[in-house]
Amino acid sequence: MDNLKRTALADEYVKYGGKTVDFAGWFMPVEFEGIIKEHEAVRNNVGLFDVSHMGEITVKGKEALKFVNYLITNDLEKLVDNQVLYTFLCREDGSVVDDILVYRFSEEDLLLVVNASNTEKDYDWVVKNKGDFHVTIENISSITSQLALQGPKAKALLQAHTDTDLSEIKFFFAKRDVLINGVLCMVSRTGYTGEDGFEIYMPNDGAVTLYTNLIEDGALPIGLGARDTLRFEANLPLYGNELSDHWTPIEAGFGFFVKVDKEAFLGKEVLAKQKAEGVDRKIVGFTMGDKKIPRHGYRVLKDGEEIGFVTTGYKSPTLGEIIGLAMVKTEFSKIGTEIDIEVRNKTSKAEVRSRKFLKR
Repeated sequence: MDNLKRTALADEYVKYGGKTVDFAGWFMPVEFEGIIKEHEAVRNNVGLFDVSHMGEITVKGKEALKFVNYLITNDLEKLVDNQVLYTFLCREDGSVVDDILVYRFSEEDLLLVVNASNTEKDYDWVVKNKGDFHVTIENISSITSQLALQGPKAKALLQAHTDTDLSEIKFFFAKRDVLINGVLCMVSRTGYTGEDGFEIYMPNDGAVTLYTNLIEDGALPIGLGARDTLRFEANLPLYGNELSDHWTPIEAGFGFFVKVDKEAFLGKEVLAKQKAEGVDRKIVGFTMGDKKIPRHGYRVLKDGEEIGFVTTGYKSPTLGEIIGLAMVKTEFSKIGTEIDIEVRNKTSKAEVRSRKFLKR
């Protein structure tokens, strides 16, 4: 794996016993002490993720807000400064380029945080659609590290390392120039786990100090395995699973983040029509009737007819149930509908249920 990209914390994975994999071209830890233990640490205590492989793109200039609002499905006009927005970059046909976070520091100063596997694609997409907008676009991913401290005890742990009152950072808001153990950071109250927590951005040279200090103070290092089970339980989508080049946010069940009443944006015509008229397929939750694990891509059947495919499936560490998400024909999406999942050429019974697996 010598040819893989590495974050500033790559050597720390080995130090803390991480099992590493190739993830979208990055050398990343899949687990440290086991996925279940790490999952439960985040649900009940506090865990620390290195997510420095994520991409960061700045958009600045007098038309920054107008430009980014044209690129995304959600509405930046409704935010105040230092607020964070979850949204989608879509093509004209409504398909998803990526799901991203947009940080609005001012109308002329925005930060896009994008998925690691899509960083170059997203940057090229933003630049391609710049047109005549008066903006400056910069990919700062290579000089930026990002940690995610997540769990019910995340605030108490992080507060011990900074004089900034973290209670002043509300959910989906950010604060710049937060000094944490001598490292100047930008901190947001965001995450990908369904728990309270913070995402911490800093220059690469500050990452090792902060990562080490937080682990020494009680945070458990968490790998990509638990990151996926945590986000799945919280009904948070993963690009390549619930989001794709081949369907829209409406079909994926995230129409709330598509504001068709705002001014023109890429994909608006198609997405507005889908919102008004409905869609032929949608992603649903389901519960398995036996102990077989449904994997991504497995076929979904009804009376022998193929009606869709699994996007994600796991035995939920929190619920103890085998659950999944699947894209199915809308006529079979009603809660309580009995379906079959084809697992290794044999069918297993399943039932459509709410996607709100984790109740908070």
